[in-house]
Amino acid sequence: MFDIRKIQEQVIYTAVKEASNEETAKEMVYGPNGNGQLEDNPTWVKATMKRLENKFDQPTVLQLRRNCQCGYGMDEKLALVKELVEASSSLDEFGKLDKAKAAGLYCENGELYLQFHVCPCPMLEEVDRLETNTWCQCTTGYSKVLFENAFMCPVEVALLKSIKMGDDKCLMKVIPQGVIWK
Repeated sequence: MFDIRKIQEQVIYTAVKEASNEETAKEMVYGPNGNGQLEDNPTWVKATMKRLENKFDQPTVLQLRRNCQCGYGMDEKLALVKELVEASSSLDEFGKLDKAKAAGLYCENGELYLQFHVCPCPMLEEVDRLETNTWCQCTTGYSKVLFENAFMCPVEVALLKSIKMGDDKCLMKVIPQGVIWK
């Protein structure tokens, strides 16, 4: 069994270190005096996001969190999305496939969306509510990597709703920046 907390500590540490330095990375992950190591997961998640938000500007925080995606289950999801691409000839057709719908994908007005009716993040299981969507941005990074690899073009992903922010579902808009079907 893997320790999701240790994985998250490491990906946040690495992302912050690459954007700044080791000292800042340690402070963001473990707190200014290292007390973050003693916090339970919900407290640690909220405190770490607050530290990031207080230290960096919003575009930097967004990029840091997008770089923190853990890649868990990526191969399986990538195989599914590639299968859906092969089985379709347009974004609209892609979003209407039964397997796409079962995976939370749908197309509306020519735009692709990915939704979850349950928060997919194991780190947030015990978190009642988040004040900001900073933590949830890792899923936009995950989705960006997933869809870029499947679509073979740049993709932007926008987080529109978050269950942990009080919304009825998690919802992302997936915006391909190139040609998928030739």
